[in-house]
Amino acid sequence: MTIMKSENLSPSADKILLPVSLAEIEQAALRIHGHVARTPLVHSLVLSERVGSPVNLKLETLQPIGAFKLRGAMNAVLSLDGGARNRGLVTASTGNHGRAVAYAARELGIAATICMSSLVPTNKVEAIRALGAEIRIVGTSQDDAQEEVERLTESRGLTAIPPFDDPNVVAGQGTIGVEVVEDMPDLETVLVPLSGGGLAGGIAAAVKTLKPQARVIGISMERGAAMHASISAGRPVTVREEETLADSLGGGIGLANRVTFDLCRALLDEIVLVSEAEIAAGIRHAASVEGVTVEGAGAVGFAAIMSGKVKITGPAVIIVSGGNIDPKIHRLIIDGADA
Repeated sequence: MTIMKSENLSPSADKILLPVSLAEIEQAALRIHGHVARTPLVHSLVLSERVGSPVNLKLETLQPIGAFKLRGAMNAVLSLDGGARNRGLVTASTGNHGRAVAYAARELGIAATICMSSLVPTNKVEAIRALGAEIRIVGTSQDDAQEEVERLTESRGLTAIPPFDDPNVVAGQGTIGVEVVEDMPDLETVLVPLSGGGLAGGIAAAVKTLKPQARVIGISMERGAAMHASISAGRPVTVREEETLADSLGGGIGLANRVTFDLCRALLDEIVLVSEAEIAAGIRHAASVEGVTVEGAGAVGFAAIMSGKVKITGPAVIIVSGGNIDPKIHRLIIDGADA
C-alpha cells in the first residue's frame, strides 16, 4: 500500500516554516562530532544493476550502538544544561533509542532510566542493561512505556529525552541527510525507515533544503504504521501496536505530536508499506548479498526496492538504520522463515 504525493503529502521546504531547520541540523553535526560515527555510503552492485541506477547504502549499523538513534540522543543530551543532566535521564523506547540514551549517559557520567514495553526484543533489553541503565518493562505498547516516563519525570524529577518528537533529537537524526548529500551530490531518491518520524523528518528537512528536487520516501511495515495512519487521517491518531519483524518502527507518534508529524506531512514525497515477508526478504538480501546484518527496520528500504513498490530512476540511497536483531531470529530468517 502506498500514499502518493497529495494534499496530505506535499513537499515544500521552501514554502513552510519547518519546526527543525537546516541551521539547527548543522549545529547538531558540530555538537555530536567526535561522539558518533560519520558512517559511509557503500555501493550496492546488485541493487544498482537491478534498478539501472546507482544505489548506495548509508550504513548506520556502524554506529557504536549499531543504530542511527545515537545521533539524536547524543544531540539532545549535549543540549541540556548541567542541572537537567544531573537530575538523571529517562526515556521510552522500542530498543535502539533506549540504548542510545544509555550509551550517551554512560559516556557523560549521567544516570539513565529506560522504559520499554514487553514487545521489545530481549537482545535489545540486555544491551541496554549492559550499559548500566535502570530498566523498566511496562505494559504492551510504547504508549504504556511513555506513561511510565511521565510518572517518573513527575515523581523523581528525571529529565525526559523523547524518542523522536523533539527538535534536538530530530536535528541529530537530520545530520544523516547532510552527510548523504555531501557524499552523493547527484542524489535523486532517499529511502528512509519511517516510525515516529524523527529519522525521516530530520533527513527530509536536510535533503529537501539542500536538494529540493530529491525525493524522500518513508518506508514502514504494514502492521501498525502510525505515521502512515496519521497522515492519511490528517492528524495524529493512535494505532494498535502489533508484533513485527520491524519492531523498531512500532509505537504511536503521540496525539500531541509537536514536530515530526508536520515535518513528515510536509516533506515526504511518498510513504510505502512493506509486508513481513518482504521485510524478511530484505534481511536475507542484506546478509547474503550486501554482507550486512540488519534488523527488520533496517531492511525496509531493501524490501521496498526488491518488492517493486518503489521505482528508482536515478541515484538513490537506502538508509540502513540499524543492525540490532536477535541472532536467533536472524538465523531463522536466513534459513527461510518469514516471521
